[in-house]
Amino acid sequence: MTQIITALSDISARYDALFVDLWGCLHNGIAAFPDAVAALTAYRAQGGKVILVTNAPRARDSVARQLEQFGVPQESWDSIATSGDSARSAMFRGVVGSKVYFIGEPRDQTFFEPLSLIDDPVEITQVPLEEAEGIVCCGPFDAAADPDVMRPEFLYAKEKGLKLLCANPDIVVDRGEMREWCAGALARLYTEMGGESLYFGKPHPPIYDLARRRLAALGTDIPNEGILCIGDGIITDIKGAMGEDLDSLFITGGLAAKETKTTQQPEPDALSAYLQSEMSSPTYSIGFLR
Repeated sequence: MTQIITALSDISARYDALFVDLWGCLHNGIAAFPDAVAALTAYRAQGGKVILVTNAPRARDSVARQLEQFGVPQESWDSIATSGDSARSAMFRGVVGSKVYFIGEPRDQTFFEPLSLIDDPVEITQVPLEEAEGIVCCGPFDAAADPDVMRPEFLYAKEKGLKLLCANPDIVVDRGEMREWCAGALARLYTEMGGESLYFGKPHPPIYDLARRRLAALGTDIPNEGILCIGDGIITDIKGAMGEDLDSLFITGGLAAKETKTTQQPEPDALSAYLQSEMSSPTYSIGFLR
């Protein structure tokens, strides 16, 4: 059974590093959560390391600039591991071929910027679906549209045997009060239709490998028992932590606020019922990161 806590400081002394989700945990897609920023800043001031681990389909430099715009100061984190960086590495190694059909918004074109970390990278060209060797998906063309609109294209792609590289395994996010579809919803649909989707963000291992490399680059060797994962996604953040044998802190006031009846804190019976329905067992739970 998960332990409901009142503040990060209740448990933070047990951990030397935090792997912290962004959307729904540190910001709402529009502005930072001041209490969350304060909690992470205080943790770092006591010597803890904070790695932001996000399913954003972009490079970490792009995410850092966005965080600054949202009002998240550099003093609250040490480094960033993104699903985008993990997926870009795979793309430039050729996992979906060199000619790709791109699904995403114009702002996601940064995904195709050169990646200097790869030796002899594959030259990637964006082409129409009929000419593609694979698919790169950073998100829907329209985040408000039902993923089912892609069924005709996915049926054709499946019959051609194309693999879909999913740059963001999230199904939905809440931008302020608006819920939006993410690349994970499209990848899930493609898989359900019989296609093959490749994932690199939470809850899958590649992004945790990247997060550990980011942590090691700080000159810190921290074993699993010294790392706490924090996030509001039960099927991404918490499932990923459980798969990596890492402790977790579930932020109930994010994606699952309704199910857990969270105002300031989750309603214990509602939280228990929700976790049972999801077959999930976070180490700790709290309404909001503070």
